[in-house]
Amino acid sequence: MPFLEGKRALIMGVAGNRSIAFGIARAMHREGAKIALTCQNERLRQRVEPLGAEVQASLLVECDVGCDASIDGAFESLNNHWGETDIVVHAVAFAPRESLQGDYLESLDRKAHAIAHDISAYSFAAVAKAVRPMMQERKGSLLTLSYLGAERAIPNYNVMGAAKASLEANVRYMAAALGPEGIRVNAISAGPIRTLAASGITGFRSMLDTAAATAALRRNITIDEVGNVAAFLCSDLASGITGEIVHVDAGFGIMGA
Repeated sequence: MPFLEGKRALIMGVAGNRSIAFGIARAMHREGAKIALTCQNERLRQRVEPLGAEVQASLLVECDVGCDASIDGAFESLNNHWGETDIVVHAVAFAPRESLQGDYLESLDRKAHAIAHDISAYSFAAVAKAVRPMMQERKGSLLTLSYLGAERAIPNYNVMGAAKASLEANVRYMAAALGPEGIRVNAISAGPIRTLAASGITGFRSMLDTAAATAALRRNITIDEVGNVAAFLCSDLASGITGEIVHVDAGFGIMGA
């Protein structure tokens, strides 16, 4: 039997068929989960709708995680649709393009720092607060996406690295807060993948080449490999795992120079 049979999963952040969030949605659908998706706005809805059809998504709701009213509205719609939810995948991150190039301090300003942390880190906690009542007695699971730039200084990743470090701290504090309710919180630190979001990072092609040449498996990873791990982490098979940052990077993070 598929190991997510009967689970209800909201996937946030599907932006195209190459997005990691779509790989996760596809894996969870394959394992029997009922899928709902979010899109940021009406413009992106047209791009996400056919992908939702691929994973038989029963709901596509707009949610701008930079706006509390939009988060509240999205989860009100989800509550009306399902009533209870088992899984939420937060695959949302953003920093101004100009802050993702060159010298870290020269490219950084107060506004870029605030935006990156708000959208990429705080929004995970905001989403957890919204879905918390819907996960009571469900042994729910929350999952987000990080990157090695949270642990190491990666050229041009800049303020996003600081935001991802904040996100990883969020995972631990949220796991401690929600653990008594049986809700688990984890993150996947994925290796570099050519996605729409990654295209905003200066020199990303070089990052892919370096990872493939250096990783223990001597290759890059795929969205389906991340999706498979995400499906496992959000299933009852991983019932004893919470507060963890699981690296899915073909072994790049373990290698020395």
